[in-house]
Amino acid sequence: MQVDVRARRARWAVAAMFLANGFVMGAWAPQIPLLMPRHGVTESVLGLLILVLGLGAVSAMLFAGRLISLYGGRKVLSLFALALIPVLPMVVFSSSLWALALFMAVFGAMAGCMDVAMNAQAVEIERRLHKAIMSSSHGFWSLGGFIGGSAGAWVIAYWGSEVQSLLTAGVVAVVVLAAMPFLLPDAAHAPGIKTAAAPGTKLFPKDFHVWLLGFLALFSMVPEGAVLDWAAIYLQKELGSDVFVSGLAFAFFAGAMAVMRFLGDTVRNRLGAIRTLRLSGLLGAAGLMGGALAPYDWVAIASFAAAGLGVANMVPILFSAAGNHPRLPPATAISIVSMVGYCGILVAPSTIGFLAEHAGFRPTYAGLALILVVVALLAARAADADARKVLAPAAAQAA
Repeated sequence: MQVDVRARRARWAVAAMFLANGFVMGAWAPQIPLLMPRHGVTESVLGLLILVLGLGAVSAMLFAGRLISLYGGRKVLSLFALALIPVLPMVVFSSSLWALALFMAVFGAMAGCMDVAMNAQAVEIERRLHKAIMSSSHGFWSLGGFIGGSAGAWVIAYWGSEVQSLLTAGVVAVVVLAAMPFLLPDAAHAPGIKTAAAPGTKLFPKDFHVWLLGFLALFSMVPEGAVLDWAAIYLQKELGSDVFVSGLAFAFFAGAMAVMRFLGDTVRNRLGAIRTLRLSGLLGAAGLMGGALAPYDWVAIASFAAAGLGVANMVPILFSAAGNHPRLPPATAISIVSMVGYCGILVAPSTIGFLAEHAGFRPTYAGLALILVVVALLAARAADADARKVLAPAAAQAA
């Protein structure tokens, strides 16, 4: 019973960590346009700086699994949550372009490592509670992003970017420090048993299954980047929408995704991971195909909202499947799936822009619908998401 109480407290502590991470990323979004006049750079240079942030995140994700294996998930999550607090002020107060590039790489690395650690903690809590919590945890990330973005834009408008960055750091510090004591303690290991920290764990394990999960996560994330970066332009250029209406495409997509993530654990606990992933992939594919074939902008907006409902649960299920991988430590598997998956967000904007320029938006969105069908067809590969590993006696005692 004591284990259940700690796990339930940890469930809300890790939700706070997801909220804090999303809050920082949301607060960062309205700061992006201000970097151009502040440092006298063009859109192309700004694009490279954002790429540096993304590369920092993706690269650090791989090493986060190793750190968790060596030092434990609670310590690593606490460390990188604390390290995330000052990164936005560091970026905003950068005095030169080189300092800005360095701090953006640090920003990406801290956010990426925290991302892996909090997903690993969520998987461990799922095992202790014997039920899914991953989708709602990602829902808290989406909620944090919404609050950070909307409130952050208001603060910048009235008090300036510097004040906004400092207030963001203060809010995140309060949330992180309040949540840290309630994170799930790392399980103790019985003597003589090879642990996740053993040096035999390779940085790039030769395991087809975990890499396949990573590419399924990538396929699931690419549509999100496609709607985020290009849906508004698609509605304006091909459906004649004005600026306000075109902006509703991603707004409805993101809103539907957030709602479904809070409902997703209930759906998954009832239907199981495989069926939920299969239905989610097919719904997401239908939404994207509807957007590709839409004759009017309101049909496209409704279709993208349906796509958001479908995409919402796909990545959380794949992360849970990675965390329950039968042949790899949870943190190692999650770091690989995160690294490969988030390349979808990193690569999607430029790749989709190139395809849309040469083939048009409609064929591009139709093609993205097909890759979600691929995920649905391979949904059985995520069966481990429902595998609740039995805790060793030593682990239960440590909790």
